[in-house]
Amino acid sequence: MKLQQLRYLVEVARQGLNVSEAAEKLHTSQPGISKQIRLLEDELGIQVFIRNGKRVVSVSEPGKEVLKIAERILREAQNLKRVGEEFSRESEGALTIATTHTQARYALPQVIAEFVRRHPKVRLSLKQGSPTQICEMVVAGEADFAIATEGIELYKELAMLPCCKWNRSVVVPNGHPLSLLDRPLTLADIAAYPVITYDFAFAGRSKINKAFAEAGLSPNVVLTAIDTDVIKTYVALGLGVGIIASMAFEPERDDQLTAIDAAHLFLPSTTKIGIRKDAYLRGFAYTFIELFAPHLHRREVDAALLAHDPHADHDD
Repeated sequence: MKLQQLRYLVEVARQGLNVSEAAEKLHTSQPGISKQIRLLEDELGIQVFIRNGKRVVSVSEPGKEVLKIAERILREAQNLKRVGEEFSRESEGALTIATTHTQARYALPQVIAEFVRRHPKVRLSLKQGSPTQICEMVVAGEADFAIATEGIELYKELAMLPCCKWNRSVVVPNGHPLSLLDRPLTLADIAAYPVITYDFAFAGRSKINKAFAEAGLSPNVVLTAIDTDVIKTYVALGLGVGIIASMAFEPERDDQLTAIDAAHLFLPSTTKIGIRKDAYLRGFAYTFIELFAPHLHRREVDAALLAHDPHADHDD
């Protein structure tokens, strides 16, 4: 049994049982993958994949258990590699962060700039997606941790670390009636206009829906987007009023728009970091986390991971 065979096995499963796509992902040949998987099946004495001719059509019941163990072995092999690198190449390595557009565009730039200054030999990769997509990247081992507001709590494989609270602003074109109010903005004021805001899975959208529902209001949401810049673009065109994360309004760049604080209308949201409970983090990963969330020192991160580790020794 070889680690490479386990990699082939797991990648075929990840690619929806498409051997050709797995081969392309792993930069090898389809016949090579098929041969190695059959050799592994012969060694184990079971059929992991059920086939119809040459096509893989499903995973057998014992195959499901084999895949779980294979994934765990590959994660631990990666952890072993990281332990070695931590001591042999302390200042070098790679860090992959999966996050949403709002975090990547507005919350992380200064953090990344400082991290690169401190760790110039670390290859930093930033992957963007929906909260579900980025969490799945971490679960699959394609990213070291996820940074998002929504979704992390839905994945039992991830430990969740609260980082910072944020709230929202309403953005309108300059001179809009809402910008001329001489009193605090209300939800009814917003609901009187078409609304442009985040897609439901993004950036605390559930808090927006909850606030309107509790007030007995049904806003006319005419457009949703995953990208704050898209929301601001269509607000500037006059299609509606926008509800965005306050951090995403930049007065110098967004000079066609006026931002109105709406923190009194919506419950605050919390940005969180999601890390695999069984992950081994390199030293520079702790640095990045602390740069992003200064209260999360190494001991706090380790304590959170330990609390979620079923194999850890806990004091009574």
